Amino acid sequence: MARTLRACARAHSRRMGAGDGIGDGIVEASVVVGTRRYCSGHAQLPDRARIIATAGVVILIGFRPLPGLIVMQVWMRRLDLLDLSHASVRMGLRLLLGVVLFALGLWLAARAANLMRRALRRARVEPTLIPFLRNSLYGALIVLVAVSVLGFLGVPTASLVAAVGAAGLAIGLALQGSLSNLAWGVLLILFRPFHTGDWVDAGGYSGSVEAISLMHTTLVLADNRVVVIPNAKVGGDAIVNYNRRGTRRAQVQVGIGYGEDLARALQVLHDMLVADARVLSDPAPSVYVAALGDSAVNLTLWAWAQRADWWPLQQDLPRRVKETLDAAGISIPFPQRELLIRRALVATGADRSAR
Repeated sequence: MARTLRACARAHSRRMGAGDGIGDGIVEASVVVGTRRYCSGHAQLPDRARIIATAGVVILIGFRPLPGLIVMQVWMRRLDLLDLSHASVRMGLRLLLGVVLFALGLWLAARAANLMRRALRRARVEPTLIPFLRNSLYGALIVLVAVSVLGFLGVPTASLVAAVGAAGLAIGLALQGSLSNLAWGVLLILFRPFHTGDWVDAGGYSGSVEAISLMHTTLVLADNRVVVIPNAKVGGDAIVNYNRRGTRRAQVQVGIGYGEDLARALQVLHDMLVADARVLSDPAPSVYVAALGDSAVNLTLWAWAQRADWWPLQQDLPRRVKETLDAAGISIPFPQRELLIRRALVATGADRSAR
């Protein structure tokens, strides 16, 4: 093997002259794969072509040893480099290395995208958003790899990038509404002003959140109707979340007569709230005088409850307030009107003549 290597080197020195920068790596590679024809013809290759060929052999053999050896064996046996011009060989090797680099770039892009997906899962990012972010990164990396490989092959990329940018701008203007919904969907999923199951006022509707997607938000109204709202309309207006804090306040107003014992009425209603198991002790329930009306003293009751108990409590409180006041003998006045009817006797002409 050493004798063959020295013979190849001497033959190449005689053809190219001393001091032309002969690379031994490609000769060793050719001896390893047993291609004597390549050794006799590689002297026709310039230094850059030898470097590209060496890199191609190393990449192919390094990533897939056995297929790389077989491919290089078949390629070198059937390709006579002496019959090709330097430009053709250079272009062929550049294309080969470009394909290898593109495949390697796709593999690295997939690895980077999958690594980001695992990081997002560990960070407990919303599962709806993870595939979108992963695919966005993967697409951007593929475009970067494609532009880099085309630049390596000598294709002018400035005009290509300008054309892609113009096409992206045209598509963005055509899909302005959809992209706005998509952008708001990403923001709603990231910042989470509400979650699935919350009761919210959003987009002009009040209902329970059933689903949040990248384009729409689905609400179930109180009468079981389903409304699908574009995310741009949801995010572009005020959002009221009734369940964000976990507790809600039930409120009832009632009036008592001016002649009733006010302190006793306040105490009776407060004891009624404290005795209800659904009413929380912190914040404590309260009963206070809200206003002095025309025919009654208006009282307001506040009672805090858990989210699951709020609606039943809110529905039950008016009935319990009425029953409690009736049992205590405290009247609830209602508006009364006094009507004064005056009769005017109008004398007719016949009566006047009779007189």
